[in-house]
Amino acid sequence: MMKRILRIFLWTLLGCAFIATFVYLYLNSRPKETSYELVSPTMGEVERTAVLTGTIEPRDEIDIKPQISGIITQINVEAGDMVKAGDVIAVIKVIPDAQQLSSAENRLNLARINLRDVETRHQRNTNLYDRKVISREEYETTLSELSRAKEEVVSAADAVDIVKKGVSQYNASESNTQVRATTAGLVLDVPVKVGSSVIQSNTFNDGTTIATIADMTNLIFKGTVDETEIGSLAVGMPMTITVGAIPDFEASATIEYISPKGSSTTGANTFELKAALNADPGVNMRAGYSANARVGLKRADNVLRVAESVVEFSGDSTFVYCLIDSVPTQTFRRVPIVTGVSDGINIEVKSGIDSKALLRGQETATQK
Repeated sequence: MMKRILRIFLWTLLGCAFIATFVYLYLNSRPKETSYELVSPTMGEVERTAVLTGTIEPRDEIDIKPQISGIITQINVEAGDMVKAGDVIAVIKVIPDAQQLSSAENRLNLARINLRDVETRHQRNTNLYDRKVISREEYETTLSELSRAKEEVVSAADAVDIVKKGVSQYNASESNTQVRATTAGLVLDVPVKVGSSVIQSNTFNDGTTIATIADMTNLIFKGTVDETEIGSLAVGMPMTITVGAIPDFEASATIEYISPKGSSTTGANTFELKAALNADPGVNMRAGYSANARVGLKRADNVLRVAESVVEFSGDSTFVYCLIDSVPTQTFRRVPIVTGVSDGINIEVKSGIDSKALLRGQETATQK
């Protein structure tokens, strides 16, 4: 009984599969009626644009470097602070050079020895002058020598302080141990910490950067442009800048620099481009924001245009298919046209058709 039921089920399943196959083949064997959507030319503007990628950067970034080597003992700013020119941003403790310190101390010792010698001679001349034994000229000579010897001791002692501490008692406010901002602006980065060793800039070393300062009111767009579009760009052309990190932000810019030399680091030959940004001062811009720049390369206003998808390109020629009859089926004629500016979606039609033409668009097929 069970085998009979199984056999009936299998024959039923096989019959259903046969019927489904027959229906599928029948439906696909029916003739199809091909028709097309109809597209009409419109009047409007067509603009060819280029979109460049890049970043928002301050025009000038100033690296503040120390004038002496040593250890940072104090940092007065952090990234995001505003500073004025002359503000102390860090203080450095000098680690004296042994040779320079020894030379300065030797100079101080010699100055003191010379001072004692001059003091002795001047005291003797003073006694002789009081007794009218020597002339006033001889007395004043040792007096001048005494003044110079005292000044030399003070100068030598100050030199020792400079080597030891980096500070002169005469110009402590201008000491090299105080690292000052050389320009007003926003502190972008402070790459060192208290206790860090720093070295001064010299012939063999660029020196340690204490802080980076920039004027965030003077910004530029810095990007790259492909060599296929570089010939259409020129200094002075306007651009529109958008920043992904700031919704609805849009600002104008003007191209002010195009590199005369290309770079192929990305595999394609590209050229650096810079544009002066005209942004609202109230917008919170940050250095390094990714941005896109759109620049118009060519524009045609109030022209006849069609969707580029309905145009057939054949070598240097372009064609469209114009409707000449729709009964009983749609009939089209291949018509040559002269095209102009294209924005990738619409293309200008200079001649060949008028605004009343109906053009073949996307194909639609239905079963009879």
